[in-house]
Amino acid sequence: MTATAWPLEQTNARIESFARQARRKFFRHKLAVWGLAVTILLILAALFAPWLAPYPPNEVLPSFGAKPSAAHWLGTDQVGRDVLSRLLYGTRVSLFIGFATVAIYVAFGTFVGMTAGYYGRWLDMAIMRLTDIFLSFPYMLVVLVIVSVLGANMTTIMIVLALFKWPTIAMLVRGSVLSAKELDFMKAGVALGLRTSRILLRHLLPAIIGPIIVSATFGVAGTILSEAGLSFLGMGVKSPQASLGNMLHDAQSLTVLTEQQWLWLPAGCMILIAVLAVNFVGDGLRDALDAKT
Repeated sequence: MTATAWPLEQTNARIESFARQARRKFFRHKLAVWGLAVTILLILAALFAPWLAPYPPNEVLPSFGAKPSAAHWLGTDQVGRDVLSRLLYGTRVSLFIGFATVAIYVAFGTFVGMTAGYYGRWLDMAIMRLTDIFLSFPYMLVVLVIVSVLGANMTTIMIVLALFKWPTIAMLVRGSVLSAKELDFMKAGVALGLRTSRILLRHLLPAIIGPIIVSATFGVAGTILSEAGLSFLGMGVKSPQASLGNMLHDAQSLTVLTEQQWLWLPAGCMILIAVLAVNFVGDGLRDALDAKT
């Protein structure tokens, strides 16, 4: 073992020790553990929706607007579709949009932020001015305009939401990289002549992954709410495909709100539970990955 390789191994050992401490702190956070359990249950329910749903989500049954009963636990909607089945499939769609959108913009934002922070100079300046341009747009207004022009579907919603969320991640990652690249293990990697890709992926990324994970977790909750809002306004996932947002959209009349609560209450409660659970996980991760606590 060379003397110059020692700082890198020492840093990796510190990262592994920090990961164990973070895991212990997370599981001491009761709300975070509850949120993680609920999030896992929701993901499992979404994955196994074809087997859990008592009816196909778009099947029209003879009962129109039927109250909850043994045959239909959450009743049927005004078209005759089983609400429980649509709730399971709607949760599947909303969670998929939430996680897929976050995966897209976190991956892109991390790449952009690491590039700007590591190389600096004119490239950093150009990238940061580009992020400033994106951040200056009125987010939801522009999203509504683009979706109305391109057409409302899952792919469009994910791309448009990711398009205006990556600058936040990029700025977060850039700041972390500017701090981390002055540390000894980064200088040791450069002195050893390691490839830039190896330095960035194997040594720098693990050192800054904590803030990225926390931001991504909160981003999932925010994206679920954004999708629900767009679908509620009729600019998101379109019927007959179920989503939590368009289930609320289909129940906007005063009669439904006052007399047929089973048409909107399950979807509203599911959005509330999903967002709370993911946010609690984010709170736990934030506390667990904070080296000061």
